[in-house]
Amino acid sequence: MTLNGNKSGDDDGGLYDGLDDGLDGGPTDPARLGALRDELKRRDLDGFIQPRSDEHQGEYVARKSERLAWLTGFTGSAGLAVVLADKAAVFADGRYTLQVEKEVDGGLFEHCHLTDKPPTDWIAANLAPGARLGFDPWLLTPVQTARFQAACKKAGGELAACDGNPVDAVWTGQPAAPLSPVVAHDAAFAGDSSNDKRRRIADGLKADKAGAVVLTAPDSIAWLLNVRGDDVPFTPLALSFAILYADASAELFIDGRKLAPGTADHLGGDVKTLEPDAFGPALDRLGKDAKTVRVSADTAPLWVFDRLEKAGAVIDRGDDPCQLPKAIKTTVQIDGIRTAHRRDGASLTRFLAWLDGEAAKGSLMESACADKLESLRRGNDHFQGLSFPTISSAGANGAIVHYRVSEETDAPLRPKSLYLVDSGAQYLDGTTDVTRTIAIGEPTDEMRHNFTLVLKGHIALATARFPEGTTGSQLDTLARLPLWRAGLDYDHGTGHGVGHFLGVHEGPQRISKRPNRVALEPGMVVSNEPGYYKAGAYGIRIENLVTVVQVESDAEKPLLGFETLTLTPIDRALVVADMLDGAEVAWLDAYHARVLDEITPLVDEATAEWLAEAAAPIS
Repeated sequence: MTLNGNKSGDDDGGLYDGLDDGLDGGPTDPARLGALRDELKRRDLDGFIQPRSDEHQGEYVARKSERLAWLTGFTGSAGLAVVLADKAAVFADGRYTLQVEKEVDGGLFEHCHLTDKPPTDWIAANLAPGARLGFDPWLLTPVQTARFQAACKKAGGELAACDGNPVDAVWTGQPAAPLSPVVAHDAAFAGDSSNDKRRRIADGLKADKAGAVVLTAPDSIAWLLNVRGDDVPFTPLALSFAILYADASAELFIDGRKLAPGTADHLGGDVKTLEPDAFGPALDRLGKDAKTVRVSADTAPLWVFDRLEKAGAVIDRGDDPCQLPKAIKTTVQIDGIRTAHRRDGASLTRFLAWLDGEAAKGSLMESACADKLESLRRGNDHFQGLSFPTISSAGANGAIVHYRVSEETDAPLRPKSLYLVDSGAQYLDGTTDVTRTIAIGEPTDEMRHNFTLVLKGHIALATARFPEGTTGSQLDTLARLPLWRAGLDYDHGTGHGVGHFLGVHEGPQRISKRPNRVALEPGMVVSNEPGYYKAGAYGIRIENLVTVVQVESDAEKPLLGFETLTLTPIDRALVVADMLDGAEVAWLDAYHARVLDEITPLVDEATAEWLAEAAAPIS
């Protein structure tokens, strides 16, 4: 299986390749906004909330569900629009501030920061008294719905659930639902059988006196059943729903045409496959049987809760029980991830060596760099595709945190500038994500100073030691402190969880300013990626993936730390050695010595010679 959306040269990662479905990213088409308003008027609605999400609340969605992009032109992976009769707004977080400005017509949609000016505040201020604001109950969770209800109430209006999404009603040429094959994921890579996983989760349900759990997150289903699909870009998911019962049997609701030969045998007799339209009646049966049903109020759509409540089920609004065990990788998975990172690191090192020679010629473009890096990865064992669209950003484009090169934006790598490349791949034995910032020619003193501040934060997190029970929110400050001391910061999280041949962004753990109650545990994989972005000038980010490990010490309490997984050199030309203390220099030299030792046997002679210099001690 090869993931969709990864053809070399596809500036949109293949997501919209060759389709006349209006998903090309800005500029905003005013006719679409007008058509939606006409449809809302026909439904006696005064407005509508359109999130980026689909029925599964995933980061990547199928083309059919790219409603926000179709309506507004915004193609970021997180956002939301609110459309009223006389005004509209689009909301995105700090990663997409510059992207929204480029893609969304400010004359049609007010641009709002998702945190600084959230949609609930905007609704409370702009919804007219007595107005009815519509929403799709498949696309919002109960937690989200409650916030919007409160905002509407504050404005004197009403939040109204729609029967069918009004955007779908006016979207001419909307793509069909995906039908990619669902295949078994070998236990040799997974490290655990589906049967064992189902029994462990079922035992937890019984302990909580729950009769079943409804699973709406495709990554949970993929992990639980050891299956993978290709329904969305960059993540090997099969869009589906499932119910796991306390006796460890399960029902999988999925289009039967997706099941590849042998998949049904892999699932076994305790997993029954049913068509998607059987999902609602199955929820009704849970209510009829008066079962206590676990459903996550943070991730499952409101539609599921409404159906269960009407059927009489007792709802346990607990966490998705698959998310935490999925995040804690098995020994087999961690070994596979290490191996995948060595292969991936060799590819990125070959790329950096190539870049060092080509960039000096002055004609290298962002798109050519992205294509070259992907071509190097494609030759690796177990390669299945990219894990996200490569961020290949030169100069000022590097300040756009989730920049995606296109024909209109493709920029050359110029002397005395920075080039930021954030990339990753999906392998059967692991998922990678790595960012390097490279000096093109001679960097300025300011660039080197700020890069070293970011490096100091990266090292502080990489070398952290912390007691059991510590959350990522408690560690986030370590990576920011060197920047804060200089009056600088970055508007994104410091670390996200990473799946095992699953999502490159996964929970429940994270390292960020936002409070997180999930403690870091051995076997979890997270990113370490502080950065700094100077709008209109350059961007800096240094990202390695790390896994949480137990640390041997004589401390009174057991300590945890991080093992760095990513193996490729950090640009020493951007490091101000005098700004590093002895421990920081020792870490950087030791890291480069390890890169040299593990990557040299995997690359050609010319690359090995380049690496010997690139990974030389800085001291």
